[in-house]
Amino acid sequence: MQALAFDVFGTVVDWRSSVIAELESFGESHGLQQDWPAFADRWRAGYAPAMDRVRRGELPWTRIDDLHRAILVELLDTAGIRAAASEIDHLNRAWHRLDPWPDSVAGLTRLKQRFVVTTLSNGNLSLLTNMAKHAGLPWDCVISAELFRHYKPDPEAYLGCAKLLDIPPAELMLVAAHPSDLRAAREAGLGTAYVARPLEYGPDRAPHDVSGEHFDITATDFVDLADQLGA
Repeated sequence: MQALAFDVFGTVVDWRSSVIAELESFGESHGLQQDWPAFADRWRAGYAPAMDRVRRGELPWTRIDDLHRAILVELLDTAGIRAAASEIDHLNRAWHRLDPWPDSVAGLTRLKQRFVVTTLSNGNLSLLTNMAKHAGLPWDCVISAELFRHYKPDPEAYLGCAKLLDIPPAELMLVAAHPSDLRAAREAGLGTAYVARPLEYGPDRAPHDVSGEHFDITATDFVDLADQLGA
């Protein structure tokens, strides 16, 4: 294995806690009382359906930033919340300012000593770059589905990543906290590493059951992943 490609939202960064904190700050500045955790969950829930519309050709290629903003505007309208365009833009860029899980930076730093480490995320390039600066993520490179104009789980994203790195798909391992992402990567010929993130959707959501899955590695966090890969 020459390179590790990481899913980012939920796998590397704790999107939910980060977005809730940004929403709470937005609410305080506007004197608003809302169930901000539920608002964050609805914002995230709109992501996959919007992305699938692009994948099916119902929408032209649209960056995640723009999909996120459209979902946010709809949620604010539904809640009767008025805000200036500049305020909406700043809030939407909360996704650029997500904080890492506690083990992410240490684990990536170790893994980087032995492997090329890159993102392979549906997030757009500017989002992933800004997030890396904010969170101190030590990527060797930042690869986005935007480069292929194909969102995961389209095979073009996984195969395109291997092609950009100039390695066979079998020499690339996807690291993700989402079984569906890993299944698609496996079908494209990549190696697979599942990393458990039981708190991604909050303490009240049951974690993924991967007992019947056949991934190459199952790890508790990035430090455990580094241990298993000898990094």
